[in-house]
Amino acid sequence: MKKLLLPLAAMAMLSGCATATMPVSGLLYGNVKAPLTATAAPEQATRVGRASVRSILGIIASGDASIHTAARNGGIREIHYVDYESQNFFGVLSEFTVVVYGN
Repeated sequence: MKKLLLPLAAMAMLSGCATATMPVSGLLYGNVKAPLTATAAPEQATRVGRASVRSILGIIASGDASIHTAARNGGIREIHYVDYESQNFFGVLSEFTVVVYGN
C-alpha cells in the first residue's frame, strides 16, 4: 500500500492547473486546432505568422499571443483569417498559439 501511495501523491502534486483555451479537452493530453476569426479578403493568403504563450503548472506563464504580434512575426499587413492551436500535457505544460494568415 505504501508503494502505491507515493506515486499517487506525486501525480497529484504534478498534475497542475496549466490549461489553454480548447473547444474540447483531453484528460492527459490535448492538441487542438480551431478557427478564431476571418475577413472577407478575396485573394489567397500567402504568408503565415505565429505568436505563442506557455504555462508551467499554471504557476508560471509567459509570452505574447496577440494577433498583432503574430502578424508582425509573419510580415503580414493584411489579415485574411486567424486560427489558434492549443496543446496541453497532463496539466503540467500548456501552450496556446495564434496563427495569422494573410499578405
